Amino acid sequence: MCVVDGRPGLRERKKRRTHAAISDAAIALFLEHGFNQVSVAQVAEAAEVSKRTLFAYFPTKEDLVVHRLADHETETARVVRDRLPPTAPLTAVRQHFLKGLDDRDPITGLNDHPQVLRLTRMILDTPSLVARMEGFKAGAERALADALQETAATPELTARLAAVQIVAVQWALAQDNAARLAYGEPADARHPGAVADADHAFTLLENGLGDLSRSRDTSAR
Repeated sequence: MCVVDGRPGLRERKKRRTHAAISDAAIALFLEHGFNQVSVAQVAEAAEVSKRTLFAYFPTKEDLVVHRLADHETETARVVRDRLPPTAPLTAVRQHFLKGLDDRDPITGLNDHPQVLRLTRMILDTPSLVARMEGFKAGAERALADALQETAATPELTARLAAVQIVAVQWALAQDNAARLAYGEPADARHPGAVADADHAFTLLENGLGDLSRSRDTSAR
């Protein structure tokens, strides 16, 4: 990347604009006509780029949608890595998720902006997009397991098992929230229940997982 005075160079800025233009054109078409009803050629035409250029930025049609969630794949791992001592990993994740609910972060499922709701429905109604989201889920588990091993000295097996449970809980909570909002419940009305559900879920995790830095994992022997 070319950077001048801390800012991306002209070439990098042009690439970002092209990336954004393709993404915006794709999302607009998908939301208007449906994911399966829009071709890659139509997206390229709307974005005023060639199909070759489009595929240089987005290798698959599904990437045109799920790239917007890509940063969240390693978000929980970053939270664990960035926590301040003596905060336990699970406590940091819990606090981050609750803040996400307060901030109406779409990744928590608690955002009722019309476009967010439409995008969520489209993903859930499209098997190929759901499959890609499962891929993000698996990536999140791997990243979190690595973070637990590196920052909490969690044994490998324990880290993998804990990561699967933590990611699954966040996933389930987000899906519950998204489903309620999809059926018309306002985010503000859902918020108290979403917080209560999250507190309940993380309490269950804490009681079951205990201290992730102190394990009886037999694989560590």
